[in-house]
Amino acid sequence: VQLQAYGGGLVQPGGSLRLSCISSRSIAGINFIGWYRQAPGKQREMVADSSSFGSKLYADFAKGRFTISRDNAKNEVSLQMDSLKPEDTAVYYCKWVDRNTYWGQGTQVTVSS
Repeated sequence: VQLQAYGGGLVQPGGSLRLSCISSRSIAGINFIGWYRQAPGKQREMVADSSSFGSKLYADFAKGRFTISRDNAKNEVSLQMDSLKPEDTAVYYCKWVDRNTYWGQGTQVTVSS
């Protein structure tokens, strides 16, 4: 599985970004696909995760601000991020888990005025 992440950039505090993770394999099978992030000097952490059964899981800091969605037709898992804060600045990665684990390349998100 190859995962391509798009959509990062520079945004002001309070702004929004939409990240997209495109898979080379159909996402319609049994899997978990989610978004993780890693800020400089910090460990990688889960942002949001989704299962092919429809369940979604959010980190506490993401609840109410971020929304993860799956589009089987596009083999895409997106992360809509609203009300962004400077502490959301990080490299964001998508991750696919079935019997194996795959990571996409990261996309930089910078929240700064």
